[in-house]
Amino acid sequence: MATEILPHLMFDGDAKQAMLLYVELFPDSEIIESTEYTSGENKGKLQFGRFSLNGRTFNCIDSPVKHDFDFTPAFSIFVNCESVDELSTLFKTLAEGGQIHMPLDNYGFSQQFGWLQDRFGVSWQLNFP
Repeated sequence: MATEILPHLMFDGDAKQAMLLYVELFPDSEIIESTEYTSGENKGKLQFGRFSLNGRTFNCIDSPVKHDFDFTPAFSIFVNCESVDELSTLFKTLAEGGQIHMPLDNYGFSQQFGWLQDRFGVSWQLNFP
């Protein structure tokens, strides 16, 4: 039987920067574990990271090899926000340098919703019910 099921985010060189941004943005968040490569061409990149965003744990790495794929919007992190102000701040910060799939608006299923891909390639759906 599985003992733990976690989202695992594989980056291409900027896992540490992404993890630091995410932990800074969300309250009650922390870096749990962080190990960097100590030699070779990946020296200084994140070999393994584990972080928590408001109680939800994620793993992340900088892939030691180059792949022909990246993140896809088909998988996203969904966040229900406590206020429209929180939603707006998160959206603005995460969208910086990224791509907006659905701008903040009332789409009928919530008061405010936005979908974006951040500058690291991770997709976020931000919602104020």
